[in-house]
Amino acid sequence: MTELKCRDYGFECDFVANGETEEVIVDFRNHTEEEHGIDYSKEAIMQFLLRKQGL
Repeated sequence: MTELKCRDYGFECDFVANGETEEVIVDFRNHTEEEHGIDYSKEAIMQFLLRKQGL
């Protein structure tokens, strides 16, 4: 299971995206665009996930 938390990326926000990798990417992208006005690319979010895993 994959997880991304808004708070881990500098936002004062309690949003957490959980689930399969593809689902988390879509949920996190939608949230950051709608709530924070930031349109992260799919590749940028994959980089977040890879860094989180220490790769």
